[in-house]
Amino acid sequence: MRTCKPLAANQRGVVALEFVLVLPFLLLLLFGIIDTSLLLCDKAVITNAAGEAARAGVVVRAQPYTQDQIQSVALSYTANNLVTGGTATTPTVSVNPTGGCATAGSGGALQVTVSYTYIGLVLGSALSSLTGPVTVTAAAVKNCE
Repeated sequence: MRTCKPLAANQRGVVALEFVLVLPFLLLLLFGIIDTSLLLCDKAVITNAAGEAARAGVVVRAQPYTQDQIQSVALSYTANNLVTGGTATTPTVSVNPTGGCATAGSGGALQVTVSYTYIGLVLGSALSSLTGPVTVTAAAVKNCE
């Protein structure tokens, strides 16, 4: 008569081996999801920063905002909101036309573009060394009032 005890001991070893083989793929998937979600969060932040800067640039004021003032609105919005895995990079902000809304009521378009180089926490930094940095860009266009 055969007993099942030796078979149960062998099964535990097989389960441990399968776990060791599958664990790296599960961790890769987990950290990939985390890095992608942080990248999408940064994309939302720079999209909002571009929108806020464009809105600030088109609002009617006695003295319209200059290009430097419009850029500072976008940079101050992103200052504490961007997530990075290493040394934080400063976003670049471009304003077109370069002078902002020169005259009130011109109806011309003001475009603010914000670009940011994302450095991931785990996989993003590893992949950036292989493929180059990931640059995220957002633009907002509003008509001058």
